[in-house]
Amino acid sequence: MSDDSLAIGQRLRILREQAGLSQRALAKKADVTNSMVSQIEAGKINPSVGALKRILDGLPIGLSDFFAFDIEPDRTVFFAAEELKEIGKGPLSLKQVGNNLMGRSLQILYETYDVNADTGRVLYEHDGEEGGIVISGRIEIIVGDQRRILGPGDAYLFDSRTPHRFRAVGGEKCVIVSACTPPSF
Repeated sequence: MSDDSLAIGQRLRILREQAGLSQRALAKKADVTNSMVSQIEAGKINPSVGALKRILDGLPIGLSDFFAFDIEPDRTVFFAAEELKEIGKGPLSLKQVGNNLMGRSLQILYETYDVNADTGRVLYEHDGEEGGIVISGRIEIIVGDQRRILGPGDAYLFDSRTPHRFRAVGGEKCVIVSACTPPSF
């Protein structure tokens, strides 16, 4: 992953979020695949000029304005509870500390799983490491071929490239405080 592709991806993500669009919504507007938008934002691919222009038309912003847009790292130190940025949806709330993770090497989340909520049948995997501590409730975590149910005070730490899944179990919401490095955009 080059610094240029990462910078393009971070710019695209910030502008997409400012426009209030999901990756899927932008991909649909731009007539490209959701995977393409996701991979560009993650810095995994560097788009051709034509592909980038097509995506930017969905925002809409021109190429020159896109590259002139100054991405300033967020240097905020303290965050009130209402300032945490919601990046989850439905029965899974993921409140991120900080709006803009540009220039940061750590992502911190306050996760709330409604009863029986989970991250989905398809296991996640991404570059980095992640760990967390269960604050309340119970969560089943699958990491590769390992499966464990954790309760309050229990913790986890693993290589995020190993396929993983989280699922709330029991009759109450589950709350976790977690961290991921580098941030999983």
